[in-house]
Amino acid sequence: MSLPDWAHVTPERRAHIERVVTLLETWADSMQLAAGERDRWLRAAWLHDALRDAPFNDPRAHGPAAADRAAAAGETDRGVLDAVRHHTVGSADWDDVGRMLYLADFLEPGRDDDPERERLARWVPTQRDAVLREVVRRRIEWTLRSGWPLPAATVAFWNQLAGKP
Repeated sequence: MSLPDWAHVTPERRAHIERVVTLLETWADSMQLAAGERDRWLRAAWLHDALRDAPFNDPRAHGPAAADRAAAAGETDRGVLDAVRHHTVGSADWDDVGRMLYLADFLEPGRDDDPERERLARWVPTQRDAVLREVVRRRIEWTLRSGWPLPAATVAFWNQLAGKP
């Protein structure tokens, strides 16, 4: 498995994608994940930023565009496509593929030298849901500090994780 031939990425982006793939492989091994589910995680990882460096006006447009392109190229797994489509904002409708991609995209070690991020990544195999709530909280805080509006999908995802209607 690797980047699709239609990918539009810089070498730096490719390195990020490879780190996301490696992190998901590590977690899958630690969690003794079935081969079919592991494959779904890795397909989503290879696809999630495949169009990140293509020209878009909205920096969140690359996920939906990559999901559409992957579907046109033959990807039929709804969970994989939804993971790719919503990986920047989250989704209350995700299965494990989306949740794990969201975590790996945020926690991959190339993002920064934050020891807290490294600690959270180590905890994913045994405390996934707690780490997921923390990662969503951090992403929401970053969005608010940046002055961006919170997407409705992010709010719904947070409310689901928090057990709120």
